[in-house]
Amino acid sequence: MDLNRLPENLPEPEDDGAANHLQGMALPAMSLMATNDESVDIHKLPGLVVFYVYPMTGRPDTQLPDGWASIPGARGCTPQSCAFRDHHGELAALNTQVFGISTQTTAYQQEAKERLHLPFELLSDATHQLKTSIRLPTFEVAGMELYKRMTLIARDGKICKVFYPVFPPNENAEAVLNWIKDNH
Repeated sequence: MDLNRLPENLPEPEDDGAANHLQGMALPAMSLMATNDESVDIHKLPGLVVFYVYPMTGRPDTQLPDGWASIPGARGCTPQSCAFRDHHGELAALNTQVFGISTQTTAYQQEAKERLHLPFELLSDATHQLKTSIRLPTFEVAGMELYKRMTLIARDGKICKVFYPVFPPNENAEAVLNWIKDNH
């Protein structure tokens, strides 16, 4: 299985309204561990910050959960991450930081960051602090509770734009970049 490619006929997620409450909300004062082994207080990050929230990155040596490609919005974490990698320079030129967030452990995320050559940090929310604090939508598969894919743009600790649902995931970074250019 090629994690870098989206399969044909990928099911499109529907907007279930589970993220409607997020726009305008302040990010909670909480720290998440980053892939550089530093703690990041997401509320204190200045300026524009993009948080793309994703279910989980697959690994070439590990089978994805059964039925993964048939879960709307599940498949595509690697293409989404790579798109943010490819647009990172343009986002940085607009004084915008980028972070990926998943419920995977920091050690798991470090492998993905290295393998995909990501120029930004991934943040681990393995204890579901964000879900509890700001009610991020999740789904369950193979005994794991994972985040539904969304992208939050914050300005000085306040969410100013929510992309939800995100589809197709490989085009999300470009949509985010265009929104920032139009609203900078």
